[in-house]
Amino acid sequence: QVQLVESGGGLVQAGGSLRLSCAVSGSFFSIKAMGWYRQTPGKQRELVAAITSGGSTNYGDSVKGRFTISLDNAKNTVYLQMNSLKPEDTTRYYCNALSGSGYSTWGQGTQVIVSS
Repeated sequence: QVQLVESGGGLVQAGGSLRLSCAVSGSFFSIKAMGWYRQTPGKQRELVAAITSGGSTNYGDSVKGRFTISLDNAKNTVYLQMNSLKPEDTTRYYCNALSGSGYSTWGQGTQVIVSS
């Protein structure tokens, strides 16, 4: 089992950048893939970016070319570099870990606010 702790959210002006971090404790070796999701109240949670243990990545259409997900195995941490932020990126971002057995773990989320 793993535990996830997100950090790095905050307030930024449109066009600015933020880097989110998700620190993993526990059975890091059991993780097959990790991802960042976001959810605005009243809407479904959507995929922002995902990365497998082998390094393959996948991005939501709205963030392609602006966001980059990366995995630091030495630090047991996954990052989300967010550039060219827009006001519509404002919401809470959640880290997810998917184990090889299909067990999904969520972090508590970190808030991102992009001012226009």
